[in-house]
Amino acid sequence: MKSYLIDELKKEEVEKIKSYFKDKGFKSPIEDLFWVEVPVSLLSKKQKEHLNSCGPFVFSIETGKDWIKLEFLIRPTSTFRCSCISYANKRQRSYAMNLLDSILEELKISP
Repeated sequence: MKSYLIDELKKEEVEKIKSYFKDKGFKSPIEDLFWVEVPVSLLSKKQKEHLNSCGPFVFSIETGKDWIKLEFLIRPTSTFRCSCISYANKRQRSYAMNLLDSILEELKISP
């Protein structure tokens, strides 16, 4: 799995991040895993074609004891197997990393 890992965080920092994600509605059916919707303007051609049948499309952020991991797999929330699932393109990857970095900055967490 291609991912962006931020580790060596304090337990309080991870809890602060999790609380922020919950407040923003970044939820998934799996504990400690958060889904963040990809803006439609950043979807690939195939993902846009599948938006009505498969969408919305998300990237995942997983939290651990002292780390958070942003996964670069863009997937729909409704299915786990489809040709529209793919690794993030450059624009999607930049968006996701910039979003996570800005959240950490907003929360005054500097790993």
